Amino acid sequence: MPRTAYAATPDPAPAREPQLTPQKVAAAMRAFFQVARLWRLSNDEARVLLGRPARSTFYKWKGDRVAAVPYDTVRRLSYLLGIYKALQILFESPEQADGWLRRPNAAFAGGSALARMLAGDVTDLAAVRGYLDSVRGQGA
Repeated sequence: MPRTAYAATPDPAPAREPQLTPQKVAAAMRAFFQVARLWRLSNDEARVLLGRPARSTFYKWKGDRVAAVPYDTVRRLSYLLGIYKALQILFESPEQADGWLRRPNAAFAGGSALARMLAGDVTDLAAVRGYLDSVRGQGA
């Protein structure tokens, strides 16, 4: 039966999707490069984590000249910044949090979380993020 203007209950408000503006993407990119410095990533490692953009594109982003950013890279930024935040919550000191990425970990078959992330696929970032979320008690 079609709804009329006199329906007894109003329609629920539509879910608000976050607006992805160029300014927000540029801010996320700046935050990533700060994290990359703290994690002591090489430029090659940072490029892999961002999805292997062309070198010229990577250096434009690193120089805060962010124009178009592929959706895959935006997803990667979200995972990477989430990983950083989770580590800061889990560890008492920033040094411990930043060092965790390079330490061997049974959860990653004895390899480091960074090695898993550097496998290059966005699902590798998701796996590390999911692991940290489960350690924090938010995982399934």
